[in-house]
Amino acid sequence: MSYYFTKTIEANFEDAIEKVTQALKSEGFGVLTEIDVKETLKKKLDVDFKKYKILGACNPPYAYKALQAEDKIGTMLPCNVIVIEQEENKIEVAAVDPVASMQAIKNESLSPIAGEIQAKLRKVIDSL
Repeated sequence: MSYYFTKTIEANFEDAIEKVTQALKSEGFGVLTEIDVKETLKKKLDVDFKKYKILGACNPPYAYKALQAEDKIGTMLPCNVIVIEQEENKIEVAAVDPVASMQAIKNESLSPIAGEIQAKLRKVIDSL
């Protein structure tokens, strides 16, 4: 089982970030964190890297359900979605598969929650 779903789209990087953010919003997710990997690697290691952002997406009602079922689930939240410029105007967008990541946790009450979030994240990726 893969631990992510992915799609490559034709767009400039900034437009892709906006499209992904809007697609997440349409499925009830907000972006809590945004990590600019390129900028961080340049600042911390003085290395050049391609445009790469990690968006920490959260769907509050589902996060709350998951936290009620397993209080340590916060170690796996939020759901990460990455946006990578593979080449000019070729942007790869990938989202974590929560069903795959929940396999590490032995709590059956999380399975239906992970399945619902998986469906929402797949819809986000497919809509791009």
